[in-house]
Amino acid sequence: MSFLIKNGTIVTAVNEYIADILVKGEKIVAIGDGLDDRADKSVDATGMYVLPGGVDQHTHFALPFGGTLTRGFETSPAAAVGGTTTVVDFVPQPQGMGLVDSVTKHIEEQAEGKAAVDYAFHSVVMDVTDSLFDEIPKLAEEGIPTMKLFMAYKGTPYMVDDSTLFKALLAAKKAGVTIMVHAENGDLIDVLQKQCIAANQVEPKYHAVSRPPGVETEATIRALNIAGVAEAPIFIVHVSTKEAMWAIRQAYAAGQPVYGETCPHYLSLDVDNLSKPDFEGAKYVCSPALRTSDHREALWQAIQNGWLQVVGSDHCGFDWEEQKHMGRNDFTKIPNGAPGVENRLAVLWTYGVEEGKLSRQRLVDLYATSPAKFNGLFPRKGHIGIGADADLVLYDPKWKGIMTVEGSLQGVDYCSYEGMKQIGRPEKVYLRGKLIVDNGDFIGEKDQGIHLKGEPFGAAFNGTL
Repeated sequence: MSFLIKNGTIVTAVNEYIADILVKGEKIVAIGDGLDDRADKSVDATGMYVLPGGVDQHTHFALPFGGTLTRGFETSPAAAVGGTTTVVDFVPQPQGMGLVDSVTKHIEEQAEGKAAVDYAFHSVVMDVTDSLFDEIPKLAEEGIPTMKLFMAYKGTPYMVDDSTLFKALLAAKKAGVTIMVHAENGDLIDVLQKQCIAANQVEPKYHAVSRPPGVETEATIRALNIAGVAEAPIFIVHVSTKEAMWAIRQAYAAGQPVYGETCPHYLSLDVDNLSKPDFEGAKYVCSPALRTSDHREALWQAIQNGWLQVVGSDHCGFDWEEQKHMGRNDFTKIPNGAPGVENRLAVLWTYGVEEGKLSRQRLVDLYATSPAKFNGLFPRKGHIGIGADADLVLYDPKWKGIMTVEGSLQGVDYCSYEGMKQIGRPEKVYLRGKLIVDNGDFIGEKDQGIHLKGEPFGAAFNGTL
């Protein structure tokens, strides 16, 4: 079965042009004109932008946190209607279990038969043993070319010390695995949190007070220095401060293989959301914390200029009423994170492209092409080219609406961007040549996603991103 997408404006990370796309089976087999006689049917994309399916490299499906779990892969149709056809999910390592076995367990228990989009994984270190560093080469062999370590959350299995980070970087460099880091100073946060609680400052707004910009900036600079000593690539996730961004930019300009990501909420929300009355501020508790508008504007400049290379959603599907209220009388017990896999493209288009802060080519690079590269999935994913998977988004730029929890597929009781305008939407979405979204509605199968294995050292693209 073959079909032709006709008359659309194709947007890639490097150019924009009008052409037809011929799809046969799961692949793109031709791009150009005069292809009608090779197709069984055609789809008219007049007035539409044809984008590669998004690659969201920062999701947390079925994530354990504080005795509860985020919503799982059964809610992944939300990614599809948001223009994302591949997610790269973080897999925490249970105590006493190896890194590879942890991912295998997560696939079998959480992803297989439940994922509506294609999926790959990052490993997350939570049980530091001597054997941990010997296992890192096995990650690359098993198609898991990225591993995350946390410099925050003191008192939990997440937080690692500097020596662990350094040894992991050394081992990862040899194996072709890219180390990703949550950069916040856990020791400082611990002191600040205890000070707030002792002063009866327990409301959600004190989450930001206990995680000021300096704790992120310090940890980012420290992580960059440790990676420099190790002479290893490093990727800083969810950058929220202008100072951390500048540190990454300066290190990269000096020749260090360092990269960074920010998230839609840091580009569109601010710290005032945490002060909403009646505990609504808890909806916006995420780490790093939301910042003031000067940081937000600096981050827009950074993603347009390539100083940060990726925008990931950091999707964490916690309910407000059911789960966020665990911290009703103590902000430190509010599960950290917010839903967003459904809204990533909408935020970038509406508040980036439509407001002149982001070109369409940069948008494609940030939401699809660069994350595919960093995670070893390019050129199969995140790319419109012959031989690539036919993951395609027909984006209608004339559609107008609002972002709201009503009709959302994220499976939680609120929307992080409730009431904000939305310009444009994915009208049709194809996953490996199969139509899974039509007229903005999910029409695919909830188990159609397949497991993808990434090639090692996606960060080897450092000179070309």
